[in-house]
Amino acid sequence: MDVFGDLLMGLSIAITPINMLYLLIGAIVGMVVGVIPGFGPSAGLAILLPVTFGMDPTGAIMMLAAIYYGAMYGGTITSILLNTPGESATVASTFDGYPLAKKGRAGPALVMQAVASFVGGTVGVILITILAPMFSQVSRSFGPPEYFLLAMMGMLTLVVMIGTNWKLGLISALIGFALGTVGVDLETGQGRYTFGSAELIGGIYFIPVAIGLFGLGELFYSFYVGMHRSGSGGIVQYDKEASFWPSAEDFLTTRMTMVRGSILGFVVGVIPGAGATIASLMAYSTERSVSKAPEKFGTGEMAGLVAPETANNAASSGAMIPLLTLGIPGSASTAVLLAAFMLWGLRPGPLFMEQNPELAWGLIASMYLGNMILLVISIFAIPLFVQIIKVPYRILGPIVVVICTLGTFSVHASFIETYLMFAAGIIGFFMRLYGFSPAALVLALVLGPLAEEALRQTLTISRGSGMIFLERQASLWIIGVTIVLVIVLPLMSRYGRSSGTAEKAGT
Repeated sequence: MDVFGDLLMGLSIAITPINMLYLLIGAIVGMVVGVIPGFGPSAGLAILLPVTFGMDPTGAIMMLAAIYYGAMYGGTITSILLNTPGESATVASTFDGYPLAKKGRAGPALVMQAVASFVGGTVGVILITILAPMFSQVSRSFGPPEYFLLAMMGMLTLVVMIGTNWKLGLISALIGFALGTVGVDLETGQGRYTFGSAELIGGIYFIPVAIGLFGLGELFYSFYVGMHRSGSGGIVQYDKEASFWPSAEDFLTTRMTMVRGSILGFVVGVIPGAGATIASLMAYSTERSVSKAPEKFGTGEMAGLVAPETANNAASSGAMIPLLTLGIPGSASTAVLLAAFMLWGLRPGPLFMEQNPELAWGLIASMYLGNMILLVISIFAIPLFVQIIKVPYRILGPIVVVICTLGTFSVHASFIETYLMFAAGIIGFFMRLYGFSPAALVLALVLGPLAEEALRQTLTISRGSGMIFLERQASLWIIGVTIVLVIVLPLMSRYGRSSGTAEKAGT
């Protein structure tokens, strides 16, 4: 397989004027979505997905992917200036980003986070270019048993990573699985939980639920937090007379930090359910452990900002591998991207790169270009994004509600789906408020029907025997990896969070 030739072919598709325009729009929108505290890429993708109807699939996927990894860039701006992460993957960036800003080094911190994000994202895409074809080749031997186990691995690893109360994550996932059973049973022809509604015969569509949970739910939760928050310190303004650019020492002392963070972030990102949040926390803890002056972390150490930034961007790239080669989303954001593929009748999986090389390699090539665009935007448009931070929610909120409503209704012109979207928004608010996981619910809603279909095919092949999972070598490998991940990932997460919390408390 000529990887270099395939990449050049993808580059020729990505650099067409219309695709470059879509890529630029996606990068800018992703930055804006990341800058708005509480939204994050999942909400942005869910809200804007209906807007891509009628677009060319290749350009639309490029734009949505740019929103996904572009949000990682934007989310750190609020972490540095407001001590408020734009989304969960940039939590670790507050530990040293905000102290740097308080020291009068907001400018260098913002530039270094852009450079670190670029390095992490680019290293991640290089590794995708090399490893994605290999993953695709290996996964061609997978059958229904392996796909069922992969779906379960993605759900289990996400549930155990939810936080201190994994039971709430499990309940969230079970709710998603339950919603996924609504509709007609294709084997028996019987309706399931349709309550006599003709519009529910085809099941509960993914888009209204995702838009409600992530779009309206996050908006309602942000309103609630804003009403109960007091003593906000406001935006830290950098001194325009001071040097805006990082020093040579900043680059020299963090060069290996970028390498470590990129590799660690990519590896964690490939694991379904782990994601950019745990990658950034692990990178922060790792960098602190190898530092000669760990006591400086949490007081404004540049390596403490660079490590999580490279890791979360590399992780967002790594998460594309199981999505493209296995058809398994490892996070809520990649679940929305999977839904985007399905809208155009595309099914990521072992044969996706072979059957759709223009789209697959066009997407990979666009990620190289997208990271370059985001680097330039991140550095030179910082004053503009600072102004976006100041937009009050009383203005932003109604705009988001209108976009969510119009976007949902435009999909199928269905009033029931619009009502479902508003109901999901209310449910999403209470899930966030009481510690449940909207991400686990959405992943289960997407993976549930796929897992059910794979399980039925498996039991048909084995004539009802579950021993088939222990008789196939690939299945045994997946079971073993799942057991290791379920045991090891919570320990790594706890170590990363406890180390980060300790540093945070020390500031």
